Amino acid sequence: MSVRTLVKSIQDIMRKDAGVDGDAQRIGQLCWMFFLKIVDDQDRELELMRDDYVSPLPERLQWRNWAADPEGMTGDGLLDFVNGTLFPALQSQQAAAGADSRRRVVRDVFEDANNYMKSGHLMRQVINSINGIDFNDLTERQHFGDIYEQILNDLQSAGNAGEYYTPRAVTAFMADRIDPKPGETLFDPACGTGGFLTCALRHMRERYVRRPEDEQAMQAGLRAVEKKQLPHMLCVTNMLLHGIEDPGFVRHDNTLARAYTSWTRDERVDIVLTNPPFGGREEDGIESNFPQHFRTRETADLFLALIVRLLKPGGRAAVVLPDGSLFGEGVKTRLKEHLMAECNLHTIVRLPNSVFRPYASIGTNLLFFEKGESTEETWFYEHPVPEGQKAYSMTRPIRFQHLQPCIDWWGGPERRGREETGRAWKVSAEDVKARGYNLDIRNPHVREDGPGDPAELLEALAAAEAEAAGLRDRLKAGLAEALLR
Repeated sequence: MSVRTLVKSIQDIMRKDAGVDGDAQRIGQLCWMFFLKIVDDQDRELELMRDDYVSPLPERLQWRNWAADPEGMTGDGLLDFVNGTLFPALQSQQAAAGADSRRRVVRDVFEDANNYMKSGHLMRQVINSINGIDFNDLTERQHFGDIYEQILNDLQSAGNAGEYYTPRAVTAFMADRIDPKPGETLFDPACGTGGFLTCALRHMRERYVRRPEDEQAMQAGLRAVEKKQLPHMLCVTNMLLHGIEDPGFVRHDNTLARAYTSWTRDERVDIVLTNPPFGGREEDGIESNFPQHFRTRETADLFLALIVRLLKPGGRAAVVLPDGSLFGEGVKTRLKEHLMAECNLHTIVRLPNSVFRPYASIGTNLLFFEKGESTEETWFYEHPVPEGQKAYSMTRPIRFQHLQPCIDWWGGPERRGREETGRAWKVSAEDVKARGYNLDIRNPHVREDGPGDPAELLEALAAAEAEAAGLRDRLKAGLAEALLR
């Protein structure tokens, strides 16, 4: 049985269970089970490689000791063990002092996790199916990684859970343009399911990782934080599937809950790749962690302020932001002024409203900037929906190749030779300042489909009314003449 078929069969079993309601719960249920199986497979390998290796899990909670036997616990006995022993023990597990981050990862993953299944017999069927996957087999793990990406893609239609997923074409494009390298520190302060991290890993492994030392330097440079339990668990599992031995760098926390001024120079990073939550509001008191002139409840604005602070001199960032961040006033204006004073905001890629459907249908933008020099000019590139399509959709989503024309135009690492085209234009920093730092600048090469000039519209309306009045008078005259006959 192929991995894809196996995963589908597991999902079909879960659909029969009365406790699993919808895609988000099914994905969460699959994830903690996969996580424990992956950790156990890794443990087996590390035990052979290291004489002093100790599993982060107590022996009785290791997958091999309660789940691996196909004739083992089932029914109510299995449910009692999972709900009464496994979850409470893992949720209360304390990380030992020192560098025992794998134990902390296990605790963080299970901190707010849930077992949704109510049938111990169906759970045994799921467990036996998962036992058919060997995560130490590189080919099988890579294949499963691709399937896992599809599972994460299912989040787009899983209600509010869709906010955790950024289309992989977008994350891959941003990683490609930022071009991370082993040895650089890369931070995603709102990492969701880990899409930017996996794309950065793939980019570096394909281009720069040639020796074990390169792999070690790459993994040592990763930093990530995720506030919510489900995407944190999905991200940690994603990292394990992508060959990260210790995903302890993915912290279960709220990046914005820390005081803005407490981030020191030693914590600054070379790269930020992120899609911060937008359209939402932070809990009361979070804004007080920021300087007065940046205080707001809008999550995306707070992240933008923090990202500028966290970059090292010469550091670079690629950030997804909604249209509202470009034209908004007040705090948003001060943020844009600060961004352009501290950084070179060299490129804004404008995406169609449909890129994030069905979770959201609002205009989004990819901002690329570098810390250390103020902005002199900003290039805009308007990405169109492919010819023959009215919009992106679940069945016809954005793909990496759709963004190839932008890559061809980009001008390489130094962004040289850029030219204005029907899709690209530039605006000086002086012009942006004169506009009150409104960056919602439309393509000057495309005629707007809006209602048109008000004066011309009023003139046309008056002419139409005069023509209608003349027609009415003629009809009245004709009717009167007919009645007199």
